[in-house]
Amino acid sequence: MTNRPLEENTWRTRWYDIIFEADTKAGKNFDLILLVAILGSLLTIMLESVPSISANNPGLFNFLEWFFTIIFTAEYLVRLAIVQTKIKYSLSFYGLIDLLSVIPTYLGIFLGGAQYFMVIRSFRLIRVFRVLKMVRFLGEAKVLSSALKGSRIKITIFLVVVICVVFIMGTLMYVVEGPEHGFTSIPISIYWAIVTLTTVGYGDVSPETPLGQIIASIIMIMGYAIIAVPTGIVTAEMSKNNKSNNIKACPKCGNTHHLTEAEYCHNCGDKLE
Repeated sequence: MTNRPLEENTWRTRWYDIIFEADTKAGKNFDLILLVAILGSLLTIMLESVPSISANNPGLFNFLEWFFTIIFTAEYLVRLAIVQTKIKYSLSFYGLIDLLSVIPTYLGIFLGGAQYFMVIRSFRLIRVFRVLKMVRFLGEAKVLSSALKGSRIKITIFLVVVICVVFIMGTLMYVVEGPEHGFTSIPISIYWAIVTLTTVGYGDVSPETPLGQIIASIIMIMGYAIIAVPTGIVTAEMSKNNKSNNIKACPKCGNTHHLTEAEYCHNCGDKLE
């Protein structure tokens, strides 16, 4: 159900079409300006964290921080004023993100460093999906989500097996190498097994005995095989879902609940692709 104001041809409906709809030229321009402001705000936060830059421009970053915060605060209040059901917008995903993106600056008045939580504003970049009409890819996202949900039991079993492997291998390496070679405890040895099995290889702990190096080589080879298993599980599930489902996503509202033979969206009436 839309949260559009019931009355027509009022300032609320006109601003609703601009702020909440990306189909019009004004709505698309508003979203583009908003995305530029979000990127500018994130760039300000990143540059402020660089000591050599922030030390030379102490007042500039404070000004920019409040400049963007005032813009986002005004935007949030306007959104709140024009929607029909304010509590519905306030508790929606976008509503919560919009609110959380302005709170850190005000908290920074009382709590030092709280302004860095403004990185939450990066979540607002999700609005780019509306601007670029990427809502049409929601069907594919639905397929991936269904595949992950359908393979969750297999993946859970796989993770349990991996945990058992790293626990056994880590304990074995603790016995073989010992504290004198950096394996000072079983948890440290398990950490090494996880790093080695995932092919990360930090190198902070490494085996020095011939037997330990043989065990490490076996774990490395196992790592390549283990990495491919989750991909195979999800791919098989996606293939199975593609054979049984034909999900169509409405390019306008994103609704994916349609009959296979449907040509028009039952929610907004737009033609399905």
